[in-house]
Amino acid sequence: MIHHLLAKLDNLYSEMVDFRRDLHMYPEISFQEEMTPKKIAAYLEKLGLEVRTGVGGRGVVGLLRGGKPGKTVALRADFDALPIQDEKEIEYKSRIPGAMHACGHDLHTAALLGVAKVLSEVREEISGNVVFVHQFAEELTPGGAKPMIEDGCLDGVDIIYGAHVMSTIPEGKIGVCEGYASTAADEFEITVQGKGGHGSQPHLTVDPLVTGCQLVLNLQQIVSRRVDPLKSAVLTVGAINCGSAPNVIPDAAVIKGTVRTFDEETRDLIEEAIGQISQSTCNGAGASCDYMYVRDAPSMWNDPDETKRVEEMASLLFGEERVERISPMTGSEDFAYYQKEIPGTYFFVGGGNPDIQAIYPHHHPKFDVDERAMLTIGKVFIASVLNYLSDGNIVPEKESGL
Repeated sequence: MIHHLLAKLDNLYSEMVDFRRDLHMYPEISFQEEMTPKKIAAYLEKLGLEVRTGVGGRGVVGLLRGGKPGKTVALRADFDALPIQDEKEIEYKSRIPGAMHACGHDLHTAALLGVAKVLSEVREEISGNVVFVHQFAEELTPGGAKPMIEDGCLDGVDIIYGAHVMSTIPEGKIGVCEGYASTAADEFEITVQGKGGHGSQPHLTVDPLVTGCQLVLNLQQIVSRRVDPLKSAVLTVGAINCGSAPNVIPDAAVIKGTVRTFDEETRDLIEEAIGQISQSTCNGAGASCDYMYVRDAPSMWNDPDETKRVEEMASLLFGEERVERISPMTGSEDFAYYQKEIPGTYFFVGGGNPDIQAIYPHHHPKFDVDERAMLTIGKVFIASVLNYLSDGNIVPEKESGL
């Protein structure tokens, strides 16, 4: 029966493409999504699902109640765009100046709506429930996942699946990662307060620029000398803002950077170490400092059992040669907040295709992907959901009904 449903999804492909391209032409950036959630809600309501809007702010949640009792599985897609000017020359190029879907969230949304339509047509045969979580503001901190959870989007949910299209993976390929799949992504800002003065009389000043430069060098010792070498971490200083004239020693310097870690122990260690080193470096130079550390989403932890389930379903659907284990990424994804509440897994689907210029990285002004990735995401979702709700009895090769 799974193959029958997958055929239904194939028949929806043109409708999914139309929805995706509409979102692509009229993108809305994080925390400014107004029409996008309305379009999603209207689509889900036409399917006869129970729909909540304004979840956590701008989120949309659809509930499909199966005709038979059982567990509840959630599927998540994000729908916000980025503040980037679309430089592609295609018919569905963004019509909104300075905004575009440069990360594939429009494709995620259309794929999940296709899944919702297919499953809604056989709801009476489904043992359990399916929750469709359409999330706003994945791209900014704090993102939409946490407030949606606080507003009850996971109430009664047992498991959750998510997926991301990747232009760096060829179309048709699927990547899975067991355990840690992404890092936490934190930011820090250090203000070094000195005493400004004339550039010709440094002895009468406390130079925040020299102190700030020394601080940047000292911070590099954290990963190399304090973090367990068997644990991965990244500490990058991305900006030093200080001064504006060659003969003036300014009053203050502002240092900004990012920290990427997998486990919470290393995360805590680095946050504390930055504060210690900042204070001691500034004190040694006669300066003072103000330190701020902002935690974004935690690292994603893909449940081993659910990762194996997705890997098995994808292999049965598309062949083992198209499914591979991939390394964790040092990017972040606030899907991790859902995984802090319930088990889940997040997989990656190829959308790269040089024949249609789908070769640019995410967040690039010419970013695009092969839209057939929607079918790959949708089919893996459908197979995984039905397999989970049937306690493993329904598989693509030997299902005997829902």
